[in-house]
Amino acid sequence: MQKIHDFLNYNFTLGSSISFTVQSLVVILIVFVFTSYFLKFIRRIVSRTLSEQAKYTFQSIFSFINYFVYVIVILVTFDNIGLDVTAVFAASAALLVGVGLALQTFIQDIISGVFIIADQTVHIGDIIQLDGQVGKVENIKLRTTRAVTIDNKVLIIPNHKFLTSILYNWTENGTLTTEYIQVGVSYGSDLDLVKKLLIDLTSSFPEILKDPKPFVILNEFGDNALDLKLAITLNNSFKAERLKSRIRFKIYEVFKAHKIDIPFPQRTVWINQVESQSND
Repeated sequence: MQKIHDFLNYNFTLGSSISFTVQSLVVILIVFVFTSYFLKFIRRIVSRTLSEQAKYTFQSIFSFINYFVYVIVILVTFDNIGLDVTAVFAASAALLVGVGLALQTFIQDIISGVFIIADQTVHIGDIIQLDGQVGKVENIKLRTTRAVTIDNKVLIIPNHKFLTSILYNWTENGTLTTEYIQVGVSYGSDLDLVKKLLIDLTSSFPEILKDPKPFVILNEFGDNALDLKLAITLNNSFKAERLKSRIRFKIYEVFKAHKIDIPFPQRTVWINQVESQSND
């Protein structure tokens, strides 16, 4: 027993101001294990009463709370076992400054993640556009958000991007979105016929909603054509690009059958030739 007692009270010294015993290390280990199990128990109890979406949000925020709990526990433990916390901070001041600078973006991501979860800026399943990239949000973690693009690639977005860049949330107001297909027709074309053909061809695509009805806009009198827009409403804008491509193929086919020209830019070039006169 005396050997065990001596071993537990064996003193380690770091520098001139920091000293601790093996017993102190054992106490710290026990406290950390207890804290870990206690936090897991709390998370499990609270998660049982939440919906799936609320459960996911709670777990993300709870992960952030864990950092603070562990910091508080380690400071209180050090103080109770007689370790001078001030001396620890003083001895590691330069290290803490370096670590703080290195983790600046990391901490910014975490704080941004808490804001995103708290104010419900983005939800799982939302279709977002950020820095020119479009994706469907798959999960929101404390430091990063993962989204899947139209071509099934994964975007891993640091959460601070949501606070420093302009975010377009395509589905914030619901899943219904209005999409536009632009097409030009020659001047002199029968616009009533063009409008009817464009609206009628939408019935070939079950993805296009009947209510609200598709409509056609005369967008502009272009240099070479009358610029029109076919407006359609979709319930899944994530697949809009492929659908719009199919609609353009259909427009070309219908216009060709009805002899409606889709003009292309034309230029008239005048060449002035100066006849050279020879001297007699």
